[in-house]
Amino acid sequence: MVGIIIASHGEFANGIKQSGSMIFGEQPNVVACTLMPHEGPDDIRKKMEDAIASFEDPEQVLFLIDLWGGTPFNQANGLFEGHEKTWAIVTGLSLPMLIESYAARMSMESAQEIATHVMQAAKDGVMIKPESLAPKEEKAAAAAPAAGVKGGAIPEGTVLGDGHIKFVLARIDTRLLHGQVATTWTKTTQPNRIIVVSDAVAHDKLRKKMIEQAAPPGVIANVVPIKKMCEVVQDPRFGDTKAMILFETPEDALRAIEGGVDIKTLNLGSMAHSEGKVVVNKAIAMDKKDVETIEKLRKLGVDFDVRKVPSDSPENIDHLLKKAKEELKTK
Repeated sequence: MVGIIIASHGEFANGIKQSGSMIFGEQPNVVACTLMPHEGPDDIRKKMEDAIASFEDPEQVLFLIDLWGGTPFNQANGLFEGHEKTWAIVTGLSLPMLIESYAARMSMESAQEIATHVMQAAKDGVMIKPESLAPKEEKAAAAAPAAGVKGGAIPEGTVLGDGHIKFVLARIDTRLLHGQVATTWTKTTQPNRIIVVSDAVAHDKLRKKMIEQAAPPGVIANVVPIKKMCEVVQDPRFGDTKAMILFETPEDALRAIEGGVDIKTLNLGSMAHSEGKVVVNKAIAMDKKDVETIEKLRKLGVDFDVRKVPSDSPENIDHLLKKAKEELKTK
């Protein structure tokens, strides 16, 4: 696995590493190297040398550095000599760059291949609102991915692909479309459409707009009522669609599946705590209705993949249900 050194002036490297962990989960072979005000060039060089020595493969190292020409860059550049064929340095450190590097490591084994790939991701991560402030050529480029993909533009009865929508991920998450979903899960499952299925959100104009605008570049986000989703799965115009489908509650997922949405596995990512619920792990709280609904889903043959991000180890749903039942008895 390619080792990653995140280097910066001050605590920026530590902070962005922590942010990356919140979104993508803890990552091996990643070290933050900081140059503090009381330190000099030799200090951060030593930190980088120690980081490289700790990596599984010291021959594949990617440096993500805050500023070209600064001390962290200069020291990395000094270490770079003799490794020009395998190492890589990218400056302009940002969270989109770091997240893309984590995702790229899952399929790329070369630091230089990842470096080439993340440059575009870093550029795409710079966006502006209102869009009218962006240069005209950038606005045109941003609009391009959405052209010609709206279902309404395709004549009714048209069959695309095999006529059946593909679900690359079906997830229960109280927060619906947020950082972990828009980055980590999107990059690992590669959907071309994100569909939030919720009667409540579909009738909330503000929440609906926020979700549609939170879609990552190149992916369309839609919010539909449960009944509409049951109709969509019967529409052959969505045969070329690779969808990530998001539910706010287990109850919504059950209604959709009973209505004909063919889901075999549900990723259980987050269920927020509220009055009447008990906490069963760091991200999931359940009440009696949740427990009953999940048990109904399992009787329908639905498997549960319990984890916040792909890098997490799946938890056992039976253990979580047992814990919920025991704690609910004492309430």
